[in-house]
Formats: sequence, structure tokens, C-alpha cells
Amino acid sequence: MKPSLLVLADLSAAAERAAQYAALLGTPLHAHLTLLHFYHDPMLELELAGVTSADLNRNQADTAAVLRVVARRLPAPTEVVVSVEPMPATIAELVQQHHPLLLVMGLSAGHAVLDHWLHNQVLPVLRATQRPLLLVPEGAAARPPRRVVLAVDGEPFTLNAAALDLAPLFAAWPDAVYSVANIRSRHEQPAFSGQMALADVRAGGVLPPTAPLELYEHRHFSSVTGIIQALEDTHADLLVLIARPRSFLGRLFHGSVTAQVLRLSPVPVLLLPAEE
Repeated sequence: MKPSLLVLADLSAAAERAAQYAALLGTPLHAHLTLLHFYHDPMLELELAGVTSADLNRNQADTAAVLRVVARRLPAPTEVVVSVEPMPATIAELVQQHHPLLLVMGLSAGHAVLDHWLHNQVLPVLRATQRPLLLVPEGAAARPPRRVVLAVDGEPFTLNAAALDLAPLFAAWPDAVYSVANIRSRHEQPAFSGQMALADVRAGGVLPPTAPLELYEHRHFSSVTGIIQALEDTHADLLVLIARPRSFLGRLFHGSVTAQVLRLSPVPVLLLPAEE
């Protein structure tokens, strides 16, 4: 089956940037893109009277037409799907059909209800699919990753099968350099945590075996601040975080490091799901 990427797209500039970024990542693999839009008629949401099924169908058609214009601007074969069904069920169905390597969502810098969006969109996607999820800030540079930071929390992890399926995508970045960010509390003893973090990432199975792997160590009061500092110090253009089942099957973003990093990260953030 031809590789595919599933992009959750609204009509925002952030969503179009995410689609462009996804198309760029998928180009070396000749990946097929699906732009999935969840349509909610604004007139129905405002409970305006006199809305007919013809109005609804026309507005859906207009939405699909706008997305098809976006699709034609992408450097990859792209289909558009507009759905009025619940998000988790629709995504699960498309995942079953296309087996996408990656799910992609745009992240607007001006999102006023970020916590609500994360809890009501990102968390259901992870629950429904347990697939890798890429969140792309609106201002992210559209280029293949060259400096990648993998932030690990010091606990061993085993990536799930869907995360391991991303190995060909990582292999498509032959010039990328990887830094493992080992952020420790100022009160934590260093021991061998950095070398253990390197070994865990190397054994994770998703990076090319010969990929350059550097250790970035920093002692800070806040792991969030340490991660953002690592992005700046390494000139990173992609951040990878591990999503553990006890996190993404629970209250993943309620006061979590992930939520705070997403608020602050200037680069795309890739969530790799791990086994328990």
C-alpha cells in the first residue's frame, strides 16, 4: 500500500501550513495526502431559523471547494474529505482505510482556547488511533528537518507499532542530526541519566541506525523551559516527544509538560505513542 498522511484541516492559514509541511515530509516516500475537514454549519450552531438541507449541502460543497484549491497547491497527490460525523469515529474509519503513517494538525499561534482544542481534538485523535501525531505551528519553516531534538523523561520506553512504522520517514532525512535532550531538575543527581537516555533512543528502533546522535544535557527548575532552551541551543526545526498510554489515554494535556511545550514551541512537535 502506498504511504499516506492524514491532515486534519480547517480553513485557517495554520491548517494550510500544516498541509504544506506534511506534503513536503511525504514527498521522498511519494506519500498520498488526505485533507479531512469536520464541517459544522455556522448557521446551525447559531440556531438560526429557516436553514434547509439544501443550505447545508451547499455550504459543505463550498467548504470542499476551498479545500480542493488548497489541495491543488500541494506538491503531492491529495484528496479532500468533508465529514459531519463525530471526529473519533471518522478518523478511526479513515485510518482503517488508508493506514496513514502520520496524522497532522495545524497549531495557530493565536489560538485563544488552546486547552479546549487540545482536550477536544488532539486527545480524541490519540485515543481513537494511537498513531503518531504531528502538530505544526503556523510559523514553522517549510523544509525537511535538519536538526531534531528528542526530549525524553528518563524513563525507559517502547514505541508502539505505529510509531515504528515511521522509520522510513526518518530515513528520508539523510542529513538530519539528532539531539537527545536530557533535562534534569537542579536537585537531581546526574548519575548516568544522559547515557541511559541516549541508549533508550538508539534502541527505540525508529531512527536510522547510523544517524548522528548527540546528547544535550541541561539542569533547570522547569523541564518545559529546558526543552525550549534545547530547541534554541541546537537550532532545532523539529521536536519529538514520547506519548505514553497513561498520558494520552488519560488527561494528557491538563497541566502537562506536553501542553506547555505546545504553547511555546516555535517548531513542529511530533508525538510518538509508546506501549505501556
